[in-house]
Amino acid sequence: MNTKAASLIILFLCQSLAVLAQDNPDTTYWKKDFKVGISFTQASFTSNWTGGGVNSIGANALLNFKAKYRKDNHSWDNEIDLAYGVVKNQDQSARKSIDRIFLDSKYGRTLSDSWELFSSANLLTQFANGFNYDVEFPNGEVRDSLISQFFAPAFLTFAWGFQYQPVDYFNVRLSPFTPRFTFVADDGLSDLGAYGVDPGDQVRSEWLAFQALVDFDKDIAENLNLKWKYLLFLNYENLSFDKWDHRLDLIINAQVNKFLSVNLGAIVIYDFDQVDEVQLNQFFNLGLVYSARNYEE
Repeated sequence: MNTKAASLIILFLCQSLAVLAQDNPDTTYWKKDFKVGISFTQASFTSNWTGGGVNSIGANALLNFKAKYRKDNHSWDNEIDLAYGVVKNQDQSARKSIDRIFLDSKYGRTLSDSWELFSSANLLTQFANGFNYDVEFPNGEVRDSLISQFFAPAFLTFAWGFQYQPVDYFNVRLSPFTPRFTFVADDGLSDLGAYGVDPGDQVRSEWLAFQALVDFDKDIAENLNLKWKYLLFLNYENLSFDKWDHRLDLIINAQVNKFLSVNLGAIVIYDFDQVDEVQLNQFFNLGLVYSARNYEE
């Protein structure tokens, strides 16, 4: 593991998880929301099954923790969002189905009932190697090709701007000054200039940029939660619309009982530095989820 990358992960985790050490039950200033879960998928077919299909088994794990502090004109919001899943199809190696590390911390100072000035930092990367499978190389050999790994890429973004939050479950951050650093901590990928770095470099710095972040997280009915997050990022040095980065994460979660939940989600990405096409990841899970919060919706 890259030492600098590990140090950044530890720094973010320590800052965000520090609030867990507080054993004061008073909810006046802190609102905490914690979820952890695991789900499984499985399918099997007899040899005479005429409908077609392939035997498979899979598992996903998630952890989400939010801690929000409010006192007088000051606020401090922290979030850790982790997810990892694998699927194993017959006659294939195990392959990732979802992989995300997202850490976010924001300090704000109130301007009015709905507006505040803020400063924030967030980190987005993944846990494990990602591959383009069964690639045929020029010499005729067919093998898996590494296309990503932990901190390759990783996006570290700092933002200063204004936040609009009319209600607890919805907010919009507008950041006219948003430096972003793209890390590609793999020599092979950096030599190829992957994810927009100059060939041979492991870091790309974008100092003059704009970011908009829209966040919605609400129980829309009893035991039914809708959560989505939209991110727009654009570099002032290239304002062509096809060079703007977009990311949308959407999850609908139904809590069947205290521990059993069903969720349906999707991730949509457009990032010209990765591929000049829209990327889509869709998932459905049935599994066990434990959640706890110290406040009522």
